[in-house]
Amino acid sequence: MMRREPSVSTKQHIQIVGARQHNLKSVSVRIPYHALTVVTGLSGSGKSTLAFDTLYAEGERKYVESLSAYARQFLEQMPKPDVERIDGLCPTIAIEQRAGASNPRSTVATTTEIYDYLRVLFAQVGQPRCWKCQRPITRHSTAQMADDILEHPDGHRILILAPLNRTAFRSADQLIEHVAKQGFLRIRVNGAVHTLDDAPPPPKRNSTRVDIVVDRLVIKQHIAARLADSLEIALRHGDGRVIVAVGLDADQLTDHAYSDHFVCPEHPDVSLGELSPRVFSFNSPYGACPACDGLGNVLEFDPDLIVPDRDLTLDAGAVAVKPPTAKRADASQPSIIERFCAEFDVSPKIPFRNIRPELAGILLHGTTPRDFKEHSHKFEGILPGLKKRWDSTDSETVKQRLHRFLSEAPCHDCEGARLRRESLAVTIGDKNIAQICDLNVADARDFFRTLEFDGQAAIIAKQPLREIRNRLQFLHDVGVEYLGLSRSSATLSGGEAQRIRLGTQIGSGLIGVCYVLDEPTIGLHQRDSRRLVTTLKRLAKDGNTVVIVEHDEDVIAAADHIIDIGPGAGAQGGEVIHD
Repeated sequence: MMRREPSVSTKQHIQIVGARQHNLKSVSVRIPYHALTVVTGLSGSGKSTLAFDTLYAEGERKYVESLSAYARQFLEQMPKPDVERIDGLCPTIAIEQRAGASNPRSTVATTTEIYDYLRVLFAQVGQPRCWKCQRPITRHSTAQMADDILEHPDGHRILILAPLNRTAFRSADQLIEHVAKQGFLRIRVNGAVHTLDDAPPPPKRNSTRVDIVVDRLVIKQHIAARLADSLEIALRHGDGRVIVAVGLDADQLTDHAYSDHFVCPEHPDVSLGELSPRVFSFNSPYGACPACDGLGNVLEFDPDLIVPDRDLTLDAGAVAVKPPTAKRADASQPSIIERFCAEFDVSPKIPFRNIRPELAGILLHGTTPRDFKEHSHKFEGILPGLKKRWDSTDSETVKQRLHRFLSEAPCHDCEGARLRRESLAVTIGDKNIAQICDLNVADARDFFRTLEFDGQAAIIAKQPLREIRNRLQFLHDVGVEYLGLSRSSATLSGGEAQRIRLGTQIGSGLIGVCYVLDEPTIGLHQRDSRRLVTTLKRLAKDGNTVVIVEHDEDVIAAADHIIDIGPGAGAQGGEVIHD
């Protein structure tokens, strides 16, 4: 029996018929499905016109046409490319050679969606810590607290205590009155238990610890119900916190702190709400550092712009700007420079660089309490005066005049990490989310390869961890393993930005798509180019059609199908030399 060769049909190809866009001369070609096709030729020959202005443009236009009339009114109506027809066209995605996004909030991690999965991972299995003492913060249900307490042997004495916020009461009498109204008879002041009648006035120092004695028990059988009730009462009066003092001797009890929400037992003012992905987003008010609004940088008056030439004297205008005042200054009053020179005995005729560093600091930043003790003069300083004026003025003219003396500096609160300190205190593998994003792709890949969780946490973390690992591996495979995850997208080169977007598309797991790329190997070492080609061929093997415009010989040699456009550029091009 003769073997019958399969016939070629449009079900196996994308068929472009009669393309005349720009300089194309009625080009007809077939692009095989599930293969890597390279469109090559001289610059200006028409290869990008065929790949982007014809193939991708028609795919995009047909997609828009498939939407409802209501949806189409919000989208730009795309003109039909000058082509007779394109058969077998599947959804198209273009990954062009262009600079990265200009949004200052866009980073490598956010562009590739790695940061989204990181936020989910930290919200689900992150370990909250106190940002003051770095002590792990845990929360317990009443049942968990009771089970933990009942693990002590029978005969141990326990005190159930509700800690009070000492600063919430104006006086000791008000505190005692509050406890009495709640129906309690005893309090503990700095470890000593007293009845309300003989309790000494608690000192006014904020370090004083005052606890309500809710119950006194001895561990034995059948106390579980009473213990649970007492814990509930203590939690209610202790704002979600309870202290259980346990020991054989009533005079030697050891405190154990519990809470039903994320509160540091040593620093009650440090608390976390429910952990959710938005808590770790610098684009959300729930997670963004309030000082820099999640940008990581702030505009500050720069001493080098205020004093651009330190060889000038104060008389000659070393200080390029004076703090503007709301009202016209009285000419009879000394200027701020004259007052500084008079009060701190500084000659206005010596170069600025020869002024003692301590006094130059006072001129720019103002006096500290230590400076006041030494010089007996208070001085606001040039920079604080400018900041006060900047914050208070509504005048655009003033702001424009002052803006040239501002420069970007890392935020003092978050130190460039963009997030609230409470969010930065949550860790996974001893790293917070900002420290992980400070890693480059290669180091982050190694970190997540070795990261493991136990028990229920392993089940919860399985999905986001898999997505993070896959995307990091994709980025490594396309040759951008040296990029930091926190790198701003605006600083990426065109080739880097294209490979980042390619990694994102690969991570999406789509199949049946036609990807159109513009010279993705630009800027890559030959070794990395081979890795990129391997990735692209895997993308095609997974059920996609990959079309790339490329000049690189190794890439052309590795292609499954080649379309050569030429023979020349411009009017001399636009013909198929090889298909």
